[in-house]
Amino acid sequence: MRPTVVSAEVLFEEFRAKLKWEWVAGLGASERRFDEVAVRAARSGADLVGYLNYIHPYRVQVLGEREVAYLTNATAEDCQRRVSRITTLEPPVLVLADGQKVPPALQDMCENANIPMFASPESSAYVIDVLRSYLSRHFADRASMHGVLMDILGLGVLITGESGLGKSELGLELISRGHGLVADDAVDLYRVNQDTIEGRCPELLRNLLEVRGIGLLDIRAIFGETAVRRKMRLKLIVHLVRRETLERDYERIPYEPLTQDVLGIPVRKAVIQVVAGRNLAVLVEAAVRNTILQLRGIDTYQEFVERHRKAMGEGG
Repeated sequence: MRPTVVSAEVLFEEFRAKLKWEWVAGLGASERRFDEVAVRAARSGADLVGYLNYIHPYRVQVLGEREVAYLTNATAEDCQRRVSRITTLEPPVLVLADGQKVPPALQDMCENANIPMFASPESSAYVIDVLRSYLSRHFADRASMHGVLMDILGLGVLITGESGLGKSELGLELISRGHGLVADDAVDLYRVNQDTIEGRCPELLRNLLEVRGIGLLDIRAIFGETAVRRKMRLKLIVHLVRRETLERDYERIPYEPLTQDVLGIPVRKAVIQVVAGRNLAVLVEAAVRNTILQLRGIDTYQEFVERHRKAMGEGG
């Protein structure tokens, strides 16, 4: 599910300092929102904000120097017609950028149609970049998964498995080896673009890790600031299983890398058997290093298969 609501007032307050904008028209429309159908149909934030364009309705229309010139440099009749057409786009907000002065006709139109208009001294390109990034995250598809999200060697790794297999204890050992914690127990996942899943920690659980028999640990207080992360892009799922589960459901050496679908995106997956005496932290690090090699185009298993094929050919 994704949220479909953000009001003009929320958008204004969110970037009041960053974009240095002022609310110059449509003050009575603080609750004006994005069209829900347009939000659901949007593939990314790029579909919800852009330069003034009459064929893209229901999005934030940004007016820079060229757009303002288009609206003002014509006959009075043409200027009025061009400004009036903006109301048919039903934008949630208009943004005047590049430090442009507010055209009186545009201000009157916003007041009459109850369309909020903000004016920013920042460049129009910068305004669009900031808003696209924010809207992509705000309206992203999202889900919550049970597990421990870690930063291991710069890779976002989600450790999953049945309850009681020692996921949090494994996370604690990895932290003691210099890796970072993002979230324990509940991990919020966001699809921020077409091929990227971003994992974050719920505010309630930030910096906390629960270890059975000890209780809640404040990882930031115990290990320091460098032991925690605010967010990571999910690149690998490490799934812990019991011996019988591994033998029943998984191949010992899979021919192709395993993947798991998360919010419509296939994420690489490694399965590790939990047995007393195994050093799971070392195995997880090895899985991460192997994944890094695969992401760089180095596939050890395929190289072995090719080597075996050549050896069989020479032997024949």
